[in-house]
Amino acid sequence: MFSNTQIKSFKKLQTPFYYYDLDLLSRTLNQIKEHGLSKGFHVHFAIKANFNFPILKLVKEAGLGIDCVSGKEIERAIEAGFKPNQIAFAGVGKTDEEILTGLRHNIFSFNCESLQELEILNELAFSCGKTANVSIRINPNVEANTHKYITTGLNENKFGITADKLPALFDLLPSFKALNLTGIHFHIGSQIRDLKPFADLCEKVNNLQDLFEQKGYQLEHINLGGGYGIDYETPDEEPVPDFKSFFDLFEHNLELREGQQVHFELGRSIVGQCGSLISKVLYIKEGIATNFAVIDAGMTELIRPALYQASHKVDVLTSSKPEKIYDVVGPICESSDTFQRGTLLPEIKRGDLVAIRSAGAYGEVMSSGFNLRERVKAYYSHKLENNNTGQ
Repeated sequence: MFSNTQIKSFKKLQTPFYYYDLDLLSRTLNQIKEHGLSKGFHVHFAIKANFNFPILKLVKEAGLGIDCVSGKEIERAIEAGFKPNQIAFAGVGKTDEEILTGLRHNIFSFNCESLQELEILNELAFSCGKTANVSIRINPNVEANTHKYITTGLNENKFGITADKLPALFDLLPSFKALNLTGIHFHIGSQIRDLKPFADLCEKVNNLQDLFEQKGYQLEHINLGGGYGIDYETPDEEPVPDFKSFFDLFEHNLELREGQQVHFELGRSIVGQCGSLISKVLYIKEGIATNFAVIDAGMTELIRPALYQASHKVDVLTSSKPEKIYDVVGPICESSDTFQRGTLLPEIKRGDLVAIRSAGAYGEVMSSGFNLRERVKAYYSHKLENNNTGQ
């Protein structure tokens, strides 16, 4: 929750805005260092979760690399001070220009997702006189038990090369003279709270590594992707995810070769809990079965509830009155612009401040200008320094 001093500072700022607790981010990164990096694991921060420079500064200082899914994200990572050999480039639809950006910077790895992508990458690398390091993204057909829109590891998903394409892959690989196969890559989905899908993934990885060795390929690294979830319902009870259990699972279940590296691409679990969307109540409407608290933040600032039916805890920062039932809704002319339905909150009045919690990942970065709304500012816990989005 927030201190009285913080709430007093919030009252002076124009709402809505994003607020990031950098101390919590630092504690989270320390847990990754203690339980992940200390084992020799390599962790790339998924920059698509949050690309603000103050966030990236702490991520870099903690010794993490970057996972990108666009050419502009590669450029942002370089601008933030990350070294090219710390950057992995994933994505099912890389443009030629984006591939050339990665080649120009000599990045750590292109995570390739189709046979045709390998062909195009080989052609472009050859034309530049470069050799591209490649990790093959394989779709392991592992059920992640998460929302269908953020499940990525099943046969019907668009991501990765399915098992039936592997014979063709092995036939083609010797012809790619400008590619250097360094690893295999996986990502089964996002917001995974149950560790069993990760254990299932390890079993698939072990079998696939045996297959690659049978075909004569010794892999330098295994990339397990990300997907580890956070507690959206009660964020104060678990502000930092249980990284010990997460990394221990892979340490105990992967059958690694001597000297082989293990890479992860974590996003939400690193920054999700450190960010909140702070908003002001505009109106209270009394309904038949509920009351509507209309706030000045909407799906333009945080689209996850409208897009994924995601639930973010809403805290009222300026009221301690008895509770009433509310639907917390935004100002956008869409019925899906709703953050919570039928939730018990302290009685709210016009002008009260609310915090939409656990919004540090896939919040600000997915904001839009729908209804010609202006992008909101971001503030940080260290002296409440203000920056425009992405600064």
